[in-house]
Amino acid sequence: MHVRIGRRQFMKSAAIVTTATMVRTSPETLAAEGAAKPDMLLIMPDQMRGDCLSILGHPVVRTPRLDELAKRGVLFRRAYTTVSSCIPARYALLTGLHPQTSGVVGFAAKPFATPSMPGLLSKTGYATVLVGRNMHQPSASGSCGYQKRFLGSTYVANDEYDKFLKQSAPQTGGIKKLVKKLGVTYNHWQAKPWPLADNLHPTAWIVEQSRKVVREADADKPLFLTTSFYAPHPPLFPPKKYFDACAKRKLPPPARGDWVDWKALSPKGDRNGHRVLLEGETLRAAQAGYFGLIEHIDNQISSLIQDFQARSEKAGRPWVIVFIADHGEMLGDHGYFRKCEPYEGSANIPFIICGSPELGFKSGLRVKQPVCLEDIMPTLLALAGTKCPAVVDGVNLVPSLRGREKVIREWLHFEHSPCYSKEQAYHALADGRFKYIWRPTDGTEQLFDLDKDPAEARDLSKDASHRETLEQWRQRLVKRLADRPEGFSAGGKLVPGRPYRALNEGTMPTAG
Repeated sequence: MHVRIGRRQFMKSAAIVTTATMVRTSPETLAAEGAAKPDMLLIMPDQMRGDCLSILGHPVVRTPRLDELAKRGVLFRRAYTTVSSCIPARYALLTGLHPQTSGVVGFAAKPFATPSMPGLLSKTGYATVLVGRNMHQPSASGSCGYQKRFLGSTYVANDEYDKFLKQSAPQTGGIKKLVKKLGVTYNHWQAKPWPLADNLHPTAWIVEQSRKVVREADADKPLFLTTSFYAPHPPLFPPKKYFDACAKRKLPPPARGDWVDWKALSPKGDRNGHRVLLEGETLRAAQAGYFGLIEHIDNQISSLIQDFQARSEKAGRPWVIVFIADHGEMLGDHGYFRKCEPYEGSANIPFIICGSPELGFKSGLRVKQPVCLEDIMPTLLALAGTKCPAVVDGVNLVPSLRGREKVIREWLHFEHSPCYSKEQAYHALADGRFKYIWRPTDGTEQLFDLDKDPAEARDLSKDASHRETLEQWRQRLVKRLADRPEGFSAGGKLVPGRPYRALNEGTMPTAG
């Protein structure tokens, strides 16, 4: 993988956060180490928090299948989405480009101007298939590089899942009418058990369709399968046994920052369902619905993983399984619900990579260095023995998976333009221990020590003993944002109050 420097400071600054020269491994070397191209399974829930794994000691969520993947593979604990909402996060995943490079810095979309990860894998001989939730890109991006798609969501009428539901349970009138009848919503905290048979749940349908792809795919071709869930994104309606089981447990309180104006929050929430004081039975139901959806996914993917591994072994090919999410969910932490925030609930994501023994991954390795969605593309392309595009921000993690590299990157930059409110935009930097946040609307700063304070309850930005640390992080962001078209950085200082559009025009590198 090579990172080409140029095209204004946007491209130059990408090298600051990505120590790419330290993690390069040529596709030719990887191909020689494993002659056959590995089958690849990318499992991707929507809006799943990075801490919702029982292997990490979560007090409620039980994920034995995912725990097993982590024990057999590598768990990246400080993994982040570089822009914490679905459209831009999926764009970053598919292109390997940071928001600052691509210009897709918020909840808005534009067509690909560089090859997508599935498209490049298709060119190197893979059968590429997407099952479930779409990649939420504009129509001009077409299939996003997938040769086949079997789409199923909870909010789209007449996609494959909706047709299946109408045929299997015609009394529902389809998924959108069912959601409305239940009294749950697509973005808020209302939660109820799934009212139909478990096999009709969208999660179960996605897994069954994925298993069908595994069974029917050409055995002579390597397979890249993306199993894309809408859960645990609302509507919060897990099967009843998961909802009830989670509701009976001792549920954890949301994180409570000493920097939050709790008196300004209402149990009814604001008009966007973003700021809310979740408490009592409302909180319990929301947590049971959210955690229950995660446990349901964990249970369902067991059969898919078995089928996938058996297919590869029968064909004499290695296999790779990647488990990630596009972003997290605040779930009441610090008085927030939904995403689009720099805090751990929203920005930190699960990130597990497991491979068959011949790939040489180090079993049980846990990495605390910051990684991101952009790293998936160069990693999978390297394993496939093919080159990345000339411009890419992601890092090839294969050496780290094999325990050979000590440094992935020094720190990571993530951001979001205004979404739910004008004040909500942010820039953040993290190195695995410290996190620095700057709000471009008013210049507010925050500093957290994630080792000592993983819940981000104590803001250190006003602490005199951390003044030098704060200035160090501030200067890193000054350099990172230099020459941005918004004018966030000038004269060695951060400049608040500059307009921040969801799309930055003119920053996208051209194809090739």
